Amino acid sequence: MKEPIALAVLARLDRAQIERRLGNCPRLPSLGSINGVLRELLDADQCFTSQIADVIRRDPSMTTRLLRMVNSVYYGLSTPVSSIEEAVFYLGVRQIRRLAVLTPVIEDLQRLAGASRFPWREFWRHCIGTAMMTREILGDVQPNSDEEDYVAGLLHDVGKIVMGAAFPEYFDQVQLRMAGAPADLLLVESGILGIDHCELGALYLESHKLSAVTIQAVRFHHAPKRAGSDARIVAAVQVADLFVRHARIGNSGNPAEVTAEDWMEAEGWDLLFPAESEARALARANMERSLERLSTILEGLV
Repeated sequence: MKEPIALAVLARLDRAQIERRLGNCPRLPSLGSINGVLRELLDADQCFTSQIADVIRRDPSMTTRLLRMVNSVYYGLSTPVSSIEEAVFYLGVRQIRRLAVLTPVIEDLQRLAGASRFPWREFWRHCIGTAMMTREILGDVQPNSDEEDYVAGLLHDVGKIVMGAAFPEYFDQVQLRMAGAPADLLLVESGILGIDHCELGALYLESHKLSAVTIQAVRFHHAPKRAGSDARIVAAVQVADLFVRHARIGNSGNPAEVTAEDWMEAEGWDLLFPAESEARALARANMERSLERLSTILEGLV
């Protein structure tokens, strides 16, 4: 017979204790200060591949991720891509912009997570997949020239990272409890720590002055109807999160199964499309068609 999982007895923390610990967490990099030169090049009406390549070369980590990504996506090329200019040509400026957002954020959050026991590589795959699908969903609903929705999708589960960094003993107990038997993750977190990962992540980002829409996505991605004026972006994050979990891409830290009905009937769809419609059906079909491409891109990124 399988031995029961032993759970430590930890005292739930009150809001003041939680906020004191949060205050000791290292700061996230300012998303607004991501390589301004690169963003200027990407936003320009005309930009030269050589100029973009010069900027990318200043960041060895971005260079490595860029070349790995292009060779993963275009694995059928007779000769692997080794030139940054060639990689930019293949991927296009949109993917480069997202890479510029992704690289420093993931690296700093990984340092924040530290050595806590958790499959972080698979977690990043979940977060990046959610970011990409958030952008794809909104592309069917509204034009958007910036990367705000992508960032919202990328950071939607930041509270889990913060919990692992600032409350490691509680984080471990949550993971043990979830591994023991199916349960509602938010209720388990609140019962053990005194706060769930959504509210914890939102508090952390508020203290670091991130954008309102990103904070709303973190706080309400399980309940987008509560997100007010940012509800559409938050709804897209909810649907993307459920879809990526249903597809078993990465590890969100929530082992509960997500069925096809769960993601296809999520409340976020009603905010994105007022009623069942051809547009909603088309958006769902587009997401399913993107699945193979998404998995390939993630192999190159993480």
